[in-house]
Amino acid sequence: MTRAEEQGRRGGCCGSVAKYLTSAKFLLYLSHSLSTWGDRMWHFAVSVFLVELYGNSLLLTAVYGLVVAGSVLVLGAIIGDWVDKNARLKVAQTSLVVQNVSVIVCGIILMMVFLHKNELLTMYHGWVLTSCYIMIITIANIANLASTATAITIQRDWIVVVAGEDRSKLADMNATIRRIDQLTNILAPMAVGQIMTFGSPVIGCGFISGWNLMSMCMEYFLLWKVYQKTPALAVKAALKVEEAELKQLNVPKDTEPKPVEGTHLMGEKEPNIQELAPKQEPTCASQITEPFRTFRDGWVSYYNQPVFLAGMGLAFLYMTVLGFDCITTGYAYTQGLSGAVLSILMGASAITGIMGTVAFTWLRRRCGLVRTGLISGWAQLSCLILCVISVFMPGSPLDLSVSPFEDIRSRFVQGEPMSTTTGIPDTIFTPEVHTSNGSDAGHAVLEMSTKPVPIISVSLLFAGVIAARIGLWAFDLTVTQLLQENVIESERGIINGVQNSMNYLLDLLHFIMVILAPNPEAFGLLVLISVSFVAMGHVMYFRFAHKTLGNQLFVCGSPEKEVSDENQTNTSSV
Repeated sequence: MTRAEEQGRRGGCCGSVAKYLTSAKFLLYLSHSLSTWGDRMWHFAVSVFLVELYGNSLLLTAVYGLVVAGSVLVLGAIIGDWVDKNARLKVAQTSLVVQNVSVIVCGIILMMVFLHKNELLTMYHGWVLTSCYIMIITIANIANLASTATAITIQRDWIVVVAGEDRSKLADMNATIRRIDQLTNILAPMAVGQIMTFGSPVIGCGFISGWNLMSMCMEYFLLWKVYQKTPALAVKAALKVEEAELKQLNVPKDTEPKPVEGTHLMGEKEPNIQELAPKQEPTCASQITEPFRTFRDGWVSYYNQPVFLAGMGLAFLYMTVLGFDCITTGYAYTQGLSGAVLSILMGASAITGIMGTVAFTWLRRRCGLVRTGLISGWAQLSCLILCVISVFMPGSPLDLSVSPFEDIRSRFVQGEPMSTTTGIPDTIFTPEVHTSNGSDAGHAVLEMSTKPVPIISVSLLFAGVIAARIGLWAFDLTVTQLLQENVIESERGIINGVQNSMNYLLDLLHFIMVILAPNPEAFGLLVLISVSFVAMGHVMYFRFAHKTLGNQLFVCGSPEKEVSDENQTNTSSV
């Protein structure tokens, strides 16, 4: 009997594992993992490739970043509208194929340019090479737009349908998706970086092209299986509305009165019959202006959403230098931190990001979704106080008297090389320039000396950035689920497209802010501005939470009022 029970238990355990591995949820995770891994490898590699192509200059990388941000800003609503107006499987498969084929083609072009750069440089005074640069950036931008469409349809629509009416399941799926993002953000660039380091850029291009070809086939199959296992994905509200409108226009013949048919044939049309007549084909002018109307309607609809303030609060968090992007990394290098130390810090930020996803699921069960956003916001702001303190601590290069456009390279002439050790030094030796003017004002004597600078400032800065990731990712998941739950199905695409546009707009503004104040001496000011924008974003969310919960805002045990119920009339009228 015990043997039979043990066999039954093993069979039940194996059956549960097999059932999970073939479930729509797991297949969706697997598809997202492949997609995200390829995206992270490509985004990391394309920036490195563009730097190497243009003689170690950041010009092409900056142009690429500007084109990508501007394209999503302008076309975000149009992409979302396309997602809404087409069948789910068609949207997912089309965006998947366009994205991966674009990356494959771009990788092949990059390989050809790397192999024949000298020949291309001499053809038509270098215009052929310039055309290749334009083609690479254009195709890479198309790949990013297709990736945006994929993210909207999978992460904002499919996942909601797969979760069904179970909001706890939706929260768990959102958290798992973010954990996959955090892991691939670290592991994928490391993998392709090793290939490029021990191989060559040509090998790196070939590897990425091959990976995307294989990944495209696997993702295509996985999405098809998810679609088969989830019948609800075949039903879409936007398509239902269009079908109902067509049924109203096409009146069945047996219900039409005979005299009306006769008078219609004789050319005598009554006013009510004219209203039921099929609509005329759109004119050329209306087709040209349709994208502009879609852009306008998308932003108006976004503004009228009950979760508008929550979405704006999330967008304001993109206006910051307090992240592990190229700006903060570059500042860390100027302060003497080595690449090995930065890799450790990035790993720590990934760990705290995963902790944020765990905290989100726990807080949501205990306090509700809206209050989770409040708590995570306070946690993030509390950690960012360390960044504010770091600006005024010893070792901070803050000096507002330095001109933003001063050539800072002169401050590091004949300086000590940056340390390559893995440990964090107790002090950093930075060069100090003394200028003394003689009788001739045009000559200056530069006296170089080394001065030990404590690293307490940069240590506090990164401690605050890393710790704040817990609140940041919990808040991001909160707003994501609020958009999923409270935006009607027929508008999910366009609203999330506009949300992406807002995120890119604030991200673009933060790059402009750095361009206006690029010196390390001004980085402390950028930190203060960034914390101010983060605070404004959380103030917007607080306003949204207060409108939603009212007097029950700080009562963790009380049930939350749902935004969709409270604003049902407003949402349905948009």
